[in-house]
Amino acid sequence: MDKRNLLLISNSTMRGEKYLGWCKEMIADFCTRHHIRRVLFVPYAGVSLAEGGLKKSYDAYEQKVAAVYAEFGVKLTSVHHKALPVNAVYETDCVAVGGGNTFHLVRELQRTGLMHAISQRAMDGMPYMGWSAGSNVAGPTLCTTNDMPIVMPASFDCMSLVPFQINPHYTDFFDPKHGGETRDDRLKEYIMVNPRATVAAIREATALLLEGGQLSLIGKPNKMKVFRTTMANTREYGLSDDLGFLLKA
Repeated sequence: MDKRNLLLISNSTMRGEKYLGWCKEMIADFCTRHHIRRVLFVPYAGVSLAEGGLKKSYDAYEQKVAAVYAEFGVKLTSVHHKALPVNAVYETDCVAVGGGNTFHLVRELQRTGLMHAISQRAMDGMPYMGWSAGSNVAGPTLCTTNDMPIVMPASFDCMSLVPFQINPHYTDFFDPKHGGETRDDRLKEYIMVNPRATVAAIREATALLLEGGQLSLIGKPNKMKVFRTTMANTREYGLSDDLGFLLKA
């Protein structure tokens, strides 16, 4: 039996909306369905939210996210306050991993032992929520992040909560004034050198939801693009499409 309960959100912010505004009801519904009252927050991707060092940045991140969760009666506490971070994973109802820089997030998850602890608990049924970098690390590796490598993690390995790679904030926008690679170009490069991999590229205002062994795309009607082997095998999928094949990737 598949015990995983995952909410993997592409983005936290939308122009003209409050932080986590577009997906607040989605998060609240997920918390209600899984009887979540306490959330352990992982802020390590948020390296520049405040002046004065990482701790102040993490504090600011915690306050920002906790205020949203408090609106639907869920208490959120950041793991950076914990003397024993791994123990805290086993004492919470749910883990939420915020967005920011994926390389820094992965380094800290590995350094603290949280990568393994969160993965183990989530595979055993603990609800897991992530957005942006927090969704990317739910896959096998960070290799399909959009971020700059500001630090070097011990490896690119992540949680493998799902067997496919995730590319959040996906866009196929092409600016004719820009001479560099498109997102499709970069994901094609990944597939070319990792031919057995599958990449789920999720657009803004969408999320992947895995409950009861069923994977679905939720949110606004923006299609997801799936990259497999070659660009010829790339296809788009909508909110009502069967995504079960991704769990066998």
